[in-house]
Amino acid sequence: MADWLTLLAFISLILAILSALIIVIDIFSGYRQHMWIMNVVWPVTALYAGPLALWAYFSVGRLSSHRVMQTDKANGNQPRARHKPYWQSIGLAATHCGSGCTLGDLLAEGIVMSWVPFTLFGHQIFATWVVDFILAFLIGIAFQYFTIVPMKHLTPMQGLIAAVKADTLSLTAWQVGMYGWMAVATFLIFGQALRADSPIFWFMMQIAMLFGFATSYPVNWWLVRAGIKETM
Repeated sequence: MADWLTLLAFISLILAILSALIIVIDIFSGYRQHMWIMNVVWPVTALYAGPLALWAYFSVGRLSSHRVMQTDKANGNQPRARHKPYWQSIGLAATHCGSGCTLGDLLAEGIVMSWVPFTLFGHQIFATWVVDFILAFLIGIAFQYFTIVPMKHLTPMQGLIAAVKADTLSLTAWQVGMYGWMAVATFLIFGQALRADSPIFWFMMQIAMLFGFATSYPVNWWLVRAGIKETM
């Protein structure tokens, strides 16, 4: 691999880790999110979006912290977090879905497939995608379940059904974008499978997650408009 690409990958990964750490520190220094799952979503988002996620957190995400919302109420104002532009709410819904995908992909790519080298159609990448999707689906449904149930006061079974309805299409759209970019990187750009212990692999995964965000965004827009998914 070219030295410049390796250096770029290291820089991107370091910035992402630093961005995630800054968000975690800010959250636990007094800016815990009103919706508890977002305390996980924001740092995970930073792992692929880096400084972009950091900017989004301080511009939009912090408004949904208990401290800021209480301050708004104390000043006699409506909490600003409840009056976000629609496009921002959709972006948050997409990152919520994407965090489950990201955690599933991290487990599959970094842990499972390193120890269990399956292949499918002669390529490990296809086998990894199967494991990716299963883990991402399970984690994504869990994220959605623990968001919907307390919000709508649903029974466990009602919450599970609602979570599956809300997240299946969104998660699938995300994975399509992610798989698409990783296929381009593997078969067209590099002409070979990238190793999970390579910084370039994880740099490509960061880009793949951004593609996942792009492909899931319109799906989340429709899901929220249709009342299948809650605004964030």
